[in-house]
Amino acid sequence: MAYDQGLAERIRGVLDEQPHVSEKRMFGGVAFLVKGHMGVGIVQDKLMVRVGPESYDRVLRERHARMMDFTGRPMKGFVYVLPEGYETDADLQRWVTLGVSYVTSLPAKPSSGRNRPSGNNRPPSKRMQLTKSTKAKRRGTRS
Repeated sequence: MAYDQGLAERIRGVLDEQPHVSEKRMFGGVAFLVKGHMGVGIVQDKLMVRVGPESYDRVLRERHARMMDFTGRPMKGFVYVLPEGYETDADLQRWVTLGVSYVTSLPAKPSSGRNRPSGNNRPPSKRMQLTKSTKAKRRGTRS
């Protein structure tokens, strides 16, 4: 499933000055995360916006907003915006700002093990503790 690359570039432009932004492939499209939380994304040509449960019903009444039912069940707090709803840069800015505003109100997610710097606080494993000379002795050769 492909997504609209042009829309992705437009979103990158809107998020250019926003700190702590990352991108992740999700739902067959791309998601833009702020502090580890998905704020906006793209599935095919639809914009996904995380609005939160408090704003959900109000946002659904807006023109071009639709229930996000990617799995066949509504995902409360997330909406799809049809292409007509983000045609102008001002419209896209408004939707992206809505998603970013919600996720910046959430506490930052701890980073996953995949993104940790190599100097983390875990002790090295036994395998990592073996020195070059120890490995050579095990093989019966000298270094």
